[in-house]
Amino acid sequence: MGRPFTLAGLRGITNPMPALRGILPAVPTPFRDDAPSAALLEGLIAALVPTGLSGFLVLGSNGEAFSLTDAERGEVLRAARRAIPKDRFFLAGCGAESTRVAAERVAQAAGAGADAALVLTPHYLRAHMRPAGFERHFTELAERAAIPIYLYNIPQFTGVSLDVEVVARLARHPKIQGMKDSSGNVTYLTQVVGAAGPDFALLAGSDKVLAAALLMGAAGGILALANVAPRECVQLHDLCRAGRWDEAARLQARLLPMGTAVTTRFGVPGLKAALALLGRDAGEPRLPLLPLTDPERAEVAGILRAGGVLQAP
Repeated sequence: MGRPFTLAGLRGITNPMPALRGILPAVPTPFRDDAPSAALLEGLIAALVPTGLSGFLVLGSNGEAFSLTDAERGEVLRAARRAIPKDRFFLAGCGAESTRVAAERVAQAAGAGADAALVLTPHYLRAHMRPAGFERHFTELAERAAIPIYLYNIPQFTGVSLDVEVVARLARHPKIQGMKDSSGNVTYLTQVVGAAGPDFALLAGSDKVLAAALLMGAAGGILALANVAPRECVQLHDLCRAGRWDEAARLQARLLPMGTAVTTRFGVPGLKAALALLGRDAGEPRLPLLPLTDPERAEVAGILRAGGVLQAP
């Protein structure tokens, strides 16, 4: 179960929701004429609502949050709130290079109705980042926040990783409810689960290790692939929860090429191309990211057909 809310944990939290578990898609931000499209975003979320997902992450890495102005972030948050049912978890990416700006973004997300904030580790001056600085950064954010905080560890992008001991200490704070770990490192993930305890919701950010993460005690996953194959990702989660590991392993193997295509191989442009092939308009990526070439789109289409989510023409 997720971390129970206590009176201390609720202090200053205006929009309480139980700690997160299950599968969430890392929703892309659709751009039309180089501007975020609220209509397209609402359509992407609406198409996913019936699939059994536990909630939605907006303004994450796949949401191209790094390329949005603060005003655009507000537009995306408000559109997401309109589209996400109140019984599904609304997680908003709120990372920034300074504690002050991150706190402002957490407040913006809370004001827009997000249930919790996912906060990326600061990393630009990575050579000078210290565990004590990370601990103080997240602790101060939690003290100021009106909504719970989830840590976001993705060292392949940031070049920094949260020490297991730091995560364990942060997990004691009543407003720090969990963590998305996209490292893909099962050893690290297992150590965090053990150190942070069962009430800390650790979410795998890599579909490649989802089954292993659930076996080791993770609460669920936040996945780009869940936009493309949502029912299959939920099924994988449910098979693992039921202990049906042989079936889970077969499904994980079928999903692996699709997950690789929309993450490590083609990234955000690949995710948007895959959604377009499935009849869901996710717009174009924002420069300097480029749309896939025609041969790349054809390759993604072949991968989706092999994975069973796209019918042959």
